[in-house]
Amino acid sequence: MAADKSQEKLQIPLLTPYRMGKFQLSHRIVLAPLTRQRSYGRIPQPHAVLYYTQRSTHGGLLISEATGVSETSGGYPDTPGIWTKEQVEAWKPIVDAVHAKGAIFFCQIWHVGRVSNSGFQPNGQVPISSTDKPLVPQIRSNGLDVARFTPPRRLATEEIPLIVNDFRVAARNAIDAVVLLVSGFDGVEIHGAHGYLIDQFLKDQVNDRTDKYGGSLENRCRFAFEIVDAVTAEIGAEKVGIRLSPFANYMESGDSDPEKLGLYLAEAMNKYGLAYIHMVEPRMKTVGEKRACKESLLPMRKAFKGTFIAAGGYDREDGNNAIEKKRADLVAYGRHFLANPDLPRRFELNAPLNKYNRETFYDSDPVLGYTDYPFLEETE
Repeated sequence: MAADKSQEKLQIPLLTPYRMGKFQLSHRIVLAPLTRQRSYGRIPQPHAVLYYTQRSTHGGLLISEATGVSETSGGYPDTPGIWTKEQVEAWKPIVDAVHAKGAIFFCQIWHVGRVSNSGFQPNGQVPISSTDKPLVPQIRSNGLDVARFTPPRRLATEEIPLIVNDFRVAARNAIDAVVLLVSGFDGVEIHGAHGYLIDQFLKDQVNDRTDKYGGSLENRCRFAFEIVDAVTAEIGAEKVGIRLSPFANYMESGDSDPEKLGLYLAEAMNKYGLAYIHMVEPRMKTVGEKRACKESLLPMRKAFKGTFIAAGGYDREDGNNAIEKKRADLVAYGRHFLANPDLPRRFELNAPLNKYNRETFYDSDPVLGYTDYPFLEETE
């Protein structure tokens, strides 16, 4: 009977085991990094223990919510950081609890760049970016909140190594979030997507620099490569992933030739031996909107020789097809995983899913829309 059940699982592509470098995964359903805005004062909170452990399975891969690398990195209320001792200490019980469930946990590290305003910046200073071009107000992915931004200050060439170093230190802090000699985060994901600071350098519709970080494709990618160089040298390439969204136009960060950009990045990342590349589907060009398009991640998937995670608008059928047709090795789920803490189990049984509530995505309540979504047995 147990053998029959195991055979049944093996017939569901998303539930087949996978070896990601040194990590043995029991299935291919990844918790996507999701901003939840419940880290009061930028300190991870005890309620995050329940949130992440609810979504932990033995051999499952979780990617944390985006976590700031420095005091200038924030642009939203109550997002966590990992640059102070207090923040690192606060992450420890969360990481420890996820490991106790047998899951693998990567910390997504980010800097928002110009997607900020002076209210989030130290001493009320203006945000930093590759450019001084301002952003117009944007409706957030919950379809409700409007984010407003202070025109940014263009980073001087000599300042950029300081930002690179912030990512290096954040990566070290993540790995060092150790409890009683049990390891900290298993790795980090560098957030190079969705119009945030790294993307502001990558995309030619934002980056208008004339120094070695602007102009040519190679120059625009230099900042990203310097961060990958620094982080892999600090903690080891096998503990590093990167998220990229070459086709996306989030936060006015589009590119004139996204496929060329994506291919260049995918090919260039091969030399590092990264744990994975995590790419956002072209159909998710703008926040929360899935649209039909002729572009595909397939050229990037073929170009990158390591583990390839695809994300963006996936359901069960689409995810299974992606694995079966080798369009991806792993599939990251955001909103469905947010609303269904037992998503792998529901996919195994082809059970109905809880509907997510956009209105509580960014609510500061430590329970509502956060840890109160029911498990399957609670709905039967």
